[in-house]
Amino acid sequence: MNIAFIPVRGGSKSIPLKNIKPINGKPLVYWTAYAAQNAKCIDKIIIATDSEDIKNTVLGFNFNKLEVYDRNPENASDTASTESVMLEYINKSDLKDDDLFFLIQATSPLLKSEHIDGMFNAFSKSNADSMFTGVVEKQFKWGVNINGKEGLNPVNYDYRNRPRRQDFEGLIAETGACYINSVNNIKQYKCRLSGKISFYELPAYTSYELDEPVDWIIVEELLKSNS
Repeated sequence: MNIAFIPVRGGSKSIPLKNIKPINGKPLVYWTAYAAQNAKCIDKIIIATDSEDIKNTVLGFNFNKLEVYDRNPENASDTASTESVMLEYINKSDLKDDDLFFLIQATSPLLKSEHIDGMFNAFSKSNADSMFTGVVEKQFKWGVNINGKEGLNPVNYDYRNRPRRQDFEGLIAETGACYINSVNNIKQYKCRLSGKISFYELPAYTSYELDEPVDWIIVEELLKSNS
């Protein structure tokens, strides 16, 4: 069985009740739930939330694959990790060790069903144990010294021998949109990624996330042009 797991919590300091705030005419969490609903590879969608408002909203989508899991409030705090609610659900469910667990981030509404199916097909053909969505970035990057000390260091190139863009391989950046791992691996390693890790490349525009109010304007326009 292939499970799409979308954790959403009621608390959000940057944008209150962000996960059900309308964007392009639908609540934010609708878009990833819709993508999972229409992905051929997904058998069941679990939306894990601590909020009655979110619960009532997502049940109103009437998606036949969708179920709501009432997550423990302790695993919905500002300091709780996503892995904590993943493990909470897995330990209380009847999932088999070889079932595949698709962790999907509600704040990545540009994820589409064809991306999920494409990722699953790539994962099935690979010998990877886990996989994440990513985009290839070709910017020259420098490390930020958070301790306030002087000096910067280039991360991915030699500034004295600057490569041409077409010759520059760049870096892979996680989008956070989707991860695939087996239930057994998640239970054993307590992490969304483990073993031999691979990545599935998404279009660059999908890398936008909704963390700050200004992101809303950008992503809404992208949703309108890519819906």
